[in-house]
Amino acid sequence: MRRRLIAAVLAATATLAALLAVLPEPGTPVVVAARDLSPGTLREGDLRLAPLNAPPDGALRAPPTGGVLAVPMRRGEPLTDVRLLHPVRLAPGLVAAPVRIADPDAAKLIKPGTTIGVLAAWEGQSAQLVADDVTVLSTPRTQDDQGALIVLATTTTQAAQLAAAQSGGRLSVILKPHPV
Repeated sequence: MRRRLIAAVLAATATLAALLAVLPEPGTPVVVAARDLSPGTLREGDLRLAPLNAPPDGALRAPPTGGVLAVPMRRGEPLTDVRLLHPVRLAPGLVAAPVRIADPDAAKLIKPGTTIGVLAAWEGQSAQLVADDVTVLSTPRTQDDQGALIVLATTTTQAAQLAAAQSGGRLSVILKPHPV
């Protein structure tokens, strides 16, 4: 009887050891969306920590303080550094103006710090320059049927002209040469 009890305990121990060996290791805790999120300022309750076995490069390990989300996120999706707009100090009199460029491939040619001009074209009319010598602040890599989003440092007048132009026209960019 004693041998059977010892054999049963050893068998149970072996089964438990085998089960523990095949269980996945707990993943690295990273920040994920607690619910579906839209672009904008992150608020308390928008994010939570969750363990991931293979977190993506740039996954944040702690919720960002005062972060601004550049693109939408689905519930449970990990937050990476490229999904956040980085704080930008604008010169007095400038504002950050998000605009959609009609050709997503043209938007790939620009990066933060690039100086550009923005053209607007309306049906049956030639293109007009609506904002010149504006600096690209951010190029969130979001694309849809309406083009690619970019964020520009503009005056309030330029921002108003851009808003009016994109409401009825298609925007494109011209690249400015770097000063030598």
